[in-house]
Amino acid sequence: MTRTPPTTVTRVRLWRWRRNPLKRHSDVVEAWIVLAGWALALLVAAVAGLVAVHASQSAFTARLARAHPVSAVLTDDTARATAAGSGYDDGRVWAAVRWTDEHGVAHTDRARVVPGAPAGSRVTVWTNQADRVVPAPVTGAAADLQSALAGVLVAPAAGAVVWGAGRLVRNRLIRRRMAEWDAEWKQIGPRWGNLSGGGRG
Repeated sequence: MTRTPPTTVTRVRLWRWRRNPLKRHSDVVEAWIVLAGWALALLVAAVAGLVAVHASQSAFTARLARAHPVSAVLTDDTARATAAGSGYDDGRVWAAVRWTDEHGVAHTDRARVVPGAPAGSRVTVWTNQADRVVPAPVTGAAADLQSALAGVLVAPAAGAVVWGAGRLVRNRLIRRRMAEWDAEWKQIGPRWGNLSGGGRG
């Protein structure tokens, strides 16, 4: 008994771009949608990433413009603050500080400082226009790194949205094409059966 060798199905790549008498207009439209979707997704991702980097850098610059460093004096013993368990992940603790502005007015507030310094030690803190202590602004390499990370996170998300929209349009075309095939088969199928029956007669 002769065994029939298994049928090998070869996948034809880029078939929508090749000459084919069975190719429909919807196949060509789908090919262009896929191409345009990928191109637009890459473009939107690049633009969104650059915009995110620029926005992040502008935010860091604006924050730096609203704050300035001042030399302050510790009024708390930070050793006691450490023992009280007020430290954070970076090891700094909250302590009361006092400083005098350029007009000679004294101000007091709480700032995060390195633990272990005795009261009366000099520390540098950042204050805003209302003479309140604020976190030190991110500058230099840290600001560049955070801006780059913002672009890296935003770019693929924006590209994915555009690609997903193109995918939805493509799926609608596929469903439409399947409906057209179904309608045509309902018309041709019975005639095909009659032709096959006539051939056997």
